[in-house]
Amino acid sequence: MAEILEKELSERMAWLRAELKRRSLDGFVVPRADAHLGEYVAADCERLAWLTGFSGSAGMAVVLTARAAIFVDGRYTLQVRDQVAEGLFEFRHLTEQPADEWVAAHMSAGQVLGADPWLHSERQIETLRAAVKNAGASLVLQEDNPIDAIWTGRPPPPASPVVAHPLEYAGVPAADKRTQAAAGIAKQGADAVVLSMPDSIAWLLNVRGRDVPTSPLPLSFAVLRADGSVQWFLAPAKADAALRAHIGNGVAIHDPGDLGPVLDDLGAAGKTVLTDPSGSAAWIIERLRAAGAALVSGADPCQLPKACKNPVELAGTRAAHDRDGKALVRFLAWLDREAEARAQAGNPILELEAVEKLLSFRGEAALFQGSSFDTISGAGPNGAIVHYRAGLSSNRPLGLGELYLVDSGGQYLDGTTDVTRTLAIGAPTAEMRDRFTRVLKGHIALARARFPEGTTGSQLDALARYALWQAGLDYDHGTGHGVGSYLNVHEGPQRIVKTPNATALQPGMIVSNEPGYYKTGAYGIRIENLVAVIESPAKSPDEKDMLAFETLTLAPIERRLIDTALLNPEETAWLDAYHARVRAAHSAGLDAETAAWLKGATAPLGSGGVAE
Repeated sequence: MAEILEKELSERMAWLRAELKRRSLDGFVVPRADAHLGEYVAADCERLAWLTGFSGSAGMAVVLTARAAIFVDGRYTLQVRDQVAEGLFEFRHLTEQPADEWVAAHMSAGQVLGADPWLHSERQIETLRAAVKNAGASLVLQEDNPIDAIWTGRPPPPASPVVAHPLEYAGVPAADKRTQAAAGIAKQGADAVVLSMPDSIAWLLNVRGRDVPTSPLPLSFAVLRADGSVQWFLAPAKADAALRAHIGNGVAIHDPGDLGPVLDDLGAAGKTVLTDPSGSAAWIIERLRAAGAALVSGADPCQLPKACKNPVELAGTRAAHDRDGKALVRFLAWLDREAEARAQAGNPILELEAVEKLLSFRGEAALFQGSSFDTISGAGPNGAIVHYRAGLSSNRPLGLGELYLVDSGGQYLDGTTDVTRTLAIGAPTAEMRDRFTRVLKGHIALARARFPEGTTGSQLDALARYALWQAGLDYDHGTGHGVGSYLNVHEGPQRIVKTPNATALQPGMIVSNEPGYYKTGAYGIRIENLVAVIESPAKSPDEKDMLAFETLTLAPIERRLIDTALLNPEETAWLDAYHARVRAAHSAGLDAETAAWLKGATAPLGSGGVAE
């Protein structure tokens, strides 16, 4: 960390502690969150980054009078040490060394910990209350956030206009979606639900926006009632006449400041309200409870139907992946032509140059709206940082004898993509080929899986790790996340992870297949395709109908990193068939040089030895 940055962050910590003292607080919890409790946060709510320098998508800090700690998950254990001053914060693992345990260990009797009820779920608040109680301390929820009181130059709230998402891409009219979600409310015995997740509202009303980077979200809240009507809390300036005509008479736009009074009215009318205790801000639940509303705990009724893509959305994502794959093929061909030669000539490609080149190819594709997340462009040891972001100070060259990991995606009006490829710059080592091939074996095992209805991603996760486990290796991130349809690149409720996930995989769901391996200080490996859950009918009368995965991503997998001796015949056949699909999908329309490269990059492996 640069000395001047550490000095600036030290000053901010001093300002915060002074503000806490003014409020008679002995500590404060700073999550990486906004009032919607999602991953996608606007610039004015990046409080954790402003205070600590940490730019990851998940984390939390606890600042006490004399000490502080920052908590991140396995994706960010290397990144946090690069971005955060060790002299200011202790580094802790978010799940293995949780914040509540640290709070209980370091707070004293009579002390007071503060928290912002807009930035924590009710369950998180309950956990913090239990932690401070164990220490003999207390938790006091703040009416306003102390960081906002000291943040000079804080960006203004986003104000981008909200636009209609056309039916030709959405597939189902918003009125039908409101009826479907309303039935889910009534089924759970409720009169209404408070929707906090912007992607739920975007899906429900067939709208999109640009309030946060890389995801087309309009930040808003909504109350959906069991009759299908919606009260939408959106800044009026974001809604023009075309949007108002699009949403129709069943949706009423309210000023965001009206949310509290509407919650009060629900309570005063004796309504039963469906709430998600892990996905709604504690402020909302406490306001409903204080108003006298009866609360029913349950999942957001939009999440599951949104995850199960309709036929139009599936056709759109296939088309988006076709265009995205063509752009990626052009990028990979350019990289293969240039990277080794330029490294040998002393003019290597830099990580940021590669990012810009890939974006330029995607930018020529129809319906492209921008990246679906900040591209991870990691050369050599930077590839071992799972969610690495190249910057001017870390802009590493793609060096000879190293691996290069590029994880990227695009937002298209008809779909969202996310793909990772790991490439060899020059000759890879035997260890690199071994690790890459074990990751590939896991990727293929998951891609080929057939499984019965009711199977969860947690039950399949071991398939992707088995070949690594046999060599005493593993990776500290999930194997798969859900993906939206021109929405969030990370979408629930389905996941493929070690930890329990109760959501069964269902036809129409899109998930990533991305096992990896990371050697700190040396290299990172990840192979990621997106897949859709499809029906797989019984092959004989005595078999059951099953589910399976359709691979959506179509881009070559680095053959020079494959040790074919580690692959069995079924795995080799799968990869050869996959590469044949890639070649058939993209050969037409390419220039002669790129087409020739694609033919070689997708050639059958053959038998024995290392792929050439």
